[in-house]
This record gives sequence, structure tokens and C-alpha cells, in this order.
Amino acid sequence: MEKEKTFEDKMQELENIVGELESGEIDLESSIDKYTKAMKLVKECDTKLKNVEEKISKIVTENGQLEDFEIEE
Repeated sequence: MEKEKTFEDKMQELENIVGELESGEIDLESSIDKYTKAMKLVKECDTKLKNVEEKISKIVTENGQLEDFEIEE
């Protein structure tokens, strides 16, 4: 069973794909495949960021209750 890639691994793979697409040295069929893969990676990374954002927007109080985290200015 393949280990799930980390967020950082996915971002690196996305950067590599963008570099290949920008080079213009791959054929149309490969470009379409790489674009599709890139869009899947973007969606996975976006979902991960939203999940992390949701987790850090809450804090646990001393009595174990979750509260919204707000920065006082």
C-alpha cells in the first residue's frame, strides 16, 4: 500500500508539473494528463489547507470546550 504524500510532497509535484507545462516541450496528450493531475493536486492541497485552518481557528479552553480563536488587537 502506497504511503499518502505529504502536503509538501504534493506542492513539489505541482511545481514540477507547472515547470514541465511551461517548458512547452511535451506533447498535447501529455500536457492534458499533467494539467489534470495538477488540478487534482490543487484540490487536495486546498482541502488540506481548509482543514488545517479550521483546526487552528479553534482553541481548547481549560474546561475542554472549543472556542473560536480571535486575536485581540
